[in-house]
Amino acid sequence: MTDIFREIDEDLRRDRYSKLFRRLTPAIVAVVVLIVAGVGGWQTWRWFEQQSAEQAGGRFEEALQAAREGRGAEAEEALKAIAADSPAGYRLLARFRLAGIEGSRDAAAGAAAFTAIANDNSVDATWRDLAKLRATLLQIGTLSPDEVQAALQPLAAPGQPWRFSALETLGVVALDAGRFEDAGRWFDQIVTDPSAPAGLRRRAQEFYLALVAGGPSD
Repeated sequence: MTDIFREIDEDLRRDRYSKLFRRLTPAIVAVVVLIVAGVGGWQTWRWFEQQSAEQAGGRFEEALQAAREGRGAEAEEALKAIAADSPAGYRLLARFRLAGIEGSRDAAAGAAAFTAIANDNSVDATWRDLAKLRATLLQIGTLSPDEVQAALQPLAAPGQPWRFSALETLGVVALDAGRFEDAGRWFDQIVTDPSAPAGLRRRAQEFYLALVAGGPSD
C-alpha cells in the first residue's frame, strides 16, 4: 500500500512540474537571454575599459547616457561614429551595443549583426564566441533544438569563457523540446563543476533538475 501511495505522489509531482514548466517556458527563456546579455555586457565593458583610449571612452559614455535619457536616435548615431573611427576596443564595443539595440527592435536583424561580429576574424575569439551566443539567443524562437545545439555545444566545452551561459541555454532549449535526458546532461555539468557561479549552480540543482526529474506528463 505504501508503494502505491508513493507512486501516486510521484505521478502528481511529475504532472505539477511539467505543467509548471509549460507555463513558465517563455519567462525562463527570457531570463536566460537577459542573464547572458548582462553578464556578457559587463565583462566586455570591463575589458574594453582597460584596453581603450580615454577619449573614446568618454564618447562611448556619452552615447550610453543619451540612450538612458531616451535619446535613442542620438545614441545610435554616436555609436555608429565610434564604431567607424575609434580605437579597436571601443569600435567593437559599439558594434555589440548597436547589435543589441537592433535585436531589441528586430530579432533577425540583431542576430545578423551579432553573426557579422562572430564571423569577423579580426575580432578576438572570446568576443566572437560571445557574439555567436547572443546571435543564437535572438534566434531561439526560429532555430530547431538541433540547430541550437550545433551552435552552442562548442561554447559549452570545459574551459570556454561562456561555458555556463551556453550550458544553461542548451538545457532550457532541451527542456522546452521535451528532451529530458539531454537537458539533465547539460544541467548536470553545471551542478558538478565547482567553477560554476553559485547562483546558477543552485538554480540548476533546485529548479531545472527538478523539472527534468518531473519528466513528461499526459
